Amino acid sequence: MLKMSRLTDYGTGVLAYLAAAEQVPHSASEVAEQTGLPAATVSKILKLLTRGGLVSSQRGAQGGYLLARPATDITAAEVLDALDGPLALTECSVETGSCELEASCLVGNAWQRINVAIRGALDEITLAELANMQAGYRPRVDLRAIVSSPGKLARLERG
Repeated sequence: MLKMSRLTDYGTGVLAYLAAAEQVPHSASEVAEQTGLPAATVSKILKLLTRGGLVSSQRGAQGGYLLARPATDITAAEVLDALDGPLALTECSVETGSCELEASCLVGNAWQRINVAIRGALDEITLAELANMQAGYRPRVDLRAIVSSPGKLARLERG
């Protein structure tokens, strides 16, 4: 099953919140409060997104975090790369020559082609589309609503 991590799911919600902020910096604690995520989780996500070049941070009294580029210029593939690392369906999908069985493998080339096709599809979807901002819709992102069980909520709160 192809599945993104919970951190990427939450990170997309954080990015959607920042996208709706229209270039106004927000503190990590404010983002945590508004998204319903624990502050430690939001801090971790913001660090990864900053390192990935999707978010920038400003210091000082008027500082905080904001998108490094418009939401229409950030792709779903970039979000996955920043939070989960490069998309790889199989070990050999990351790059040619990364698997010791590559020379004799009969299916590796097919998985590499599938990986490229999925990456291409993710490159065509923008953060603006992920955040459903196309028609001016600006939802309040509250990720607690997606947590279905007390155990999951406890894990979420622990970060």
